[in-house]
Amino acid sequence: MWQLGATEENTILRAEKIVREFKVGSSETVRALNGVDVEVEKGTLTILRGRSGSGKTTLINILGALDKPTSGSVMFGGEDITQLSEQKRDDIRRYKMAFVFQSVALIAGMTAYENVEFGLRLAKFSPQERTERAKEALEQVGLTKRMYHRPSEMSGGEQQRVAIARAIAHRPQIVFADEPTAELDTATGLHVVKLFKELVSQQQMTIVMTTHDPSMIDIADKVYTLEDGEIVE
Repeated sequence: MWQLGATEENTILRAEKIVREFKVGSSETVRALNGVDVEVEKGTLTILRGRSGSGKTTLINILGALDKPTSGSVMFGGEDITQLSEQKRDDIRRYKMAFVFQSVALIAGMTAYENVEFGLRLAKFSPQERTERAKEALEQVGLTKRMYHRPSEMSGGEQQRVAIARAIAHRPQIVFADEPTAELDTATGLHVVKLFKELVSQQQMTIVMTTHDPSMIDIADKVYTLEDGEIVE
């Protein structure tokens, strides 16, 4: 079993020989991922790129313990998370990982601060910790002055930044973002990705993001390109 060691101390996550198959109908099997290897270093922005159907969302779901591979391993913190019980995988997702999706899924009747604080409440942080971390996270994404505005009073980019603040408020070890710019125009999407880059460089966060937009690639520290379920050069 691979574990974090002196020579690989900067590696936070490694996936090896990931295969994911899905049953279609009663007899047909579709292979969405075919022997994929991915390594993510601490404090970096890694992008998984590819067209729709390339397998990038399936891969990020497996890396983030939302799904299990048919075969292969995902090492995180020195253990293969694909072999853990559902309870342990839930705990890892809740306390050590965070997720940002296309749909921001903010609660319309709550302010930006309340949306972030509510996530911490569900994670059972104390009232003082919830207040401190919610304000800190909103400051990190540049929304201090918009803290008490509701989603309807914000632009699409600002709403996505609230979603990012909600994701990072519990200080996860790694953040997974699945097509976070897909519903934004190109300029706004670039602002969101630049924010990710700032969080990496200034806060030493580790972020893994999927995209099909080639304009995002230059900002990444590392890029994996998927075609038909395989990594290509």
